[in-house]
Amino acid sequence: MLTPQEVLDLIPQQRPFRFIDRLVELGESAAVGEYTFRVDETFYEGHFPDNPVTPGVILVEAMCQTGLVALGIHLLGLELPREEVAKTITLFTDAEVEFARVVLPESTVRITAEKIFWRRRKLKSKVRLTLADGTYVAGGTVSGMGVPREQS
Repeated sequence: MLTPQEVLDLIPQQRPFRFIDRLVELGESAAVGEYTFRVDETFYEGHFPDNPVTPGVILVEAMCQTGLVALGIHLLGLELPREEVAKTITLFTDAEVEFARVVLPESTVRITAEKIFWRRRKLKSKVRLTLADGTYVAGGTVSGMGVPREQS
């Protein structure tokens, strides 16, 4: 079984496209991650110049990084040794997400993911994104699958 830090170490996304700072919870059926959107994130320059708002696609990516990548790595780590887990990458396949409010720079978000199903390296999770104070922002489902990394 992998520790939360080992799972974070195996996540391939890195700054500026990594939207998970810490894993608060990690188990066989759920994961909870947090991320603080920094005021200097490059996407705020154009979205929107005088009224920066976190793009919805970035919020979906944050939900996928906790609900598919981190949870998927953890679940795979229950079946395989770390060396084998490191040879797998998660591909996004589908999302159905609805938004209720915006996320501003310097906001900390919490993503809660609950496993709906996991088999043959395919994962579907119910995800919920809230602000640090618990205010609901978005929710839905995300799906993905683990595939072998390309050898370079």
